[in-house]
Amino acid sequence: MAHEQTQPPYGRPSVVPTGYDWPVLLAKDGDALEIQYRHTLESLGTQPGMLGVIFRKAQNKIQNPAKLRRLVADLIDKTTWTTLSADVKGGAGQYFTPRPLIQAIVDVVRPAPGETICDPACGTGGFLLAAHDYVAHHHQLDADQKRHLKLDALRGVELVDGVTRLCAMNLLLHGIGPTAELVGAHGGAPTPPVRTGDSLAKDPGDRFDLVLTNPPFGRKSSVLTVTDEGEQERETLVVVRDDFWASTSNKQLNFVQHVKTILSINGRAAVVVPNNVLFEGGAGETVRRKLLHECDVHTLLRLPTGIFYAQGVKANVLFFDRKPASPAPWTKTLWIYDLRTNMHFTLKTNAPTSTTSSPPTAPPTATTAPPPGPPTPPMACGAPTPTRTLSRATRSPSTSSGSKTTLSNLPPTSPTPTSSPPRSSKTSAPPSKNSTSSPPTSPPPQPTASPRCFPPPHPPDQFPDSSRLRAGLCW
Repeated sequence: MAHEQTQPPYGRPSVVPTGYDWPVLLAKDGDALEIQYRHTLESLGTQPGMLGVIFRKAQNKIQNPAKLRRLVADLIDKTTWTTLSADVKGGAGQYFTPRPLIQAIVDVVRPAPGETICDPACGTGGFLLAAHDYVAHHHQLDADQKRHLKLDALRGVELVDGVTRLCAMNLLLHGIGPTAELVGAHGGAPTPPVRTGDSLAKDPGDRFDLVLTNPPFGRKSSVLTVTDEGEQERETLVVVRDDFWASTSNKQLNFVQHVKTILSINGRAAVVVPNNVLFEGGAGETVRRKLLHECDVHTLLRLPTGIFYAQGVKANVLFFDRKPASPAPWTKTLWIYDLRTNMHFTLKTNAPTSTTSSPPTAPPTATTAPPPGPPTPPMACGAPTPTRTLSRATRSPSTSSGSKTTLSNLPPTSPTPTSSPPRSSKTSAPPSKNSTSSPPTSPPPQPTASPRCFPPPHPPDQFPDSSRLRAGLCW
């Protein structure tokens, strides 16, 4: 992809030094290709800036020159990587945040030029890239602001070294971070915006104006040990820090406390948290009380199930601002936006389309009997299943186009007429015994599909983000 950006219509300068770029590797074959590839990995791993982060300790795992040639010439070179728009799917509860959710959160918090932005669980850098693009596209930047956005505005920390490589590659291809030319021109080595490390290990000492993160979901951290008797025991890893309100092994609670620590005064934060952060007792209650007292927790967004690749995950987005020390709690009111109840989303590209209307059906005539076993009428999504109290003869199909065959369309039960036209012996069906005695059944209440939105505690002039939150998150 770096080579494609040097070609028309992009015409960008190459971020890879001459002699180790893609055309040189593509021109080799056989043993020369394997030697060139090995030397390229070793040389790029010693480069300053982002290239050193990407190729650090890189090794060639393909020893067969024929297979390496097929990979380089037939597979990688024939793919147009700049036109791909596929998202990364996966489990393990880490670094897979849907793009619509990232974009909506960034649109709400509105990062500004000159601010420092951090993601302590950056993964592949989704929040950092979205914040960079928002500042670049919504503001007219001068030379100093562009340099700050490129080198100093973004910071990310990732626990897994392989994911740090992906994040560094993602940032480099978007023009973020120091390159070899920039390091040589300024005579220094600016710090790369992403590094590998454990964010919960200690207080980094740096403070940021904006923190956007989706910490990894999962169980509490633990380690398996073997005793002297040969028995296996699992010990929980409790994070103990002086700046934490409570010592716990719950990673989500620890990340909430860590985000509060690295925020500057009046700094803003948006954190994706699971439901247990909102309802867990013990350490969870302590963290919530302290957070409401020392920060202005102004908005809680309840995310619908289905937007994450792991099905059934119930997550929320917590928006809060850090405030100076005060004897009175800073949180006065909390706006809760419910985008979960009766809302259904999916990230599957081959999901079946939901049926919103049933095709019209001709009403039964006197010479045709109703089908012996009619299917259950389709109900609205999320509606309770009705009890079957109507007889077979009183279940009439819908007669209007575009309407649903529900209990609300059924006519009330009436006594069986005493005289009826003669029916054929093959198609005649005896009337139902309880069709004359079953009382009319009222239709069950249908749930509304619109999200429940509690009244915002702030007037529109005091909480300007409310309209943006509605527009940005109802995608």
